Amino acid sequence: MKKVLLTATAAIVVSLTSCKKSENGNKSVLKSEESGVILADNGKVDSTIHYETDVNGKKYLKTNYVYKATDGSLVKVVFNYDEKTMSVRSNNKTFILNKVESKGNETIYEKMDMKATVKEDSLILDQGNNIIELVKTKI
Repeated sequence: MKKVLLTATAAIVVSLTSCKKSENGNKSVLKSEESGVILADNGKVDSTIHYETDVNGKKYLKTNYVYKATDGSLVKVVFNYDEKTMSVRSNNKTFILNKVESKGNETIYEKMDMKATVKEDSLILDQGNNIIELVKTKI
């Protein structure tokens, strides 16, 4: 938290003390593509979301998280915002679920008998009679 605050303060100080630029700009500098503000499903700006480029140069939006179950096991979850999918990997098995609904701060993914509800830092997997509660963690 201190690093983020220190970095933000340094960026503000540098921008305030930088020299005045002409309105024409530097013609030899290439502009990067603007991706706009990316919002998480809870309506807030998610700083973990960013564009990545694959081998063929195609841009995509993905975010990786690690969730921890109540029994202590770890699960890797990848949100693919371009394809509107979520993949859950645990015990060398990967389940890919499709986004079906998003209500403000809650998003629901489903595929066949498996349902995942994502709300802030929690993820609830529902598969038949099994309900698994997961919490986002940092490794």
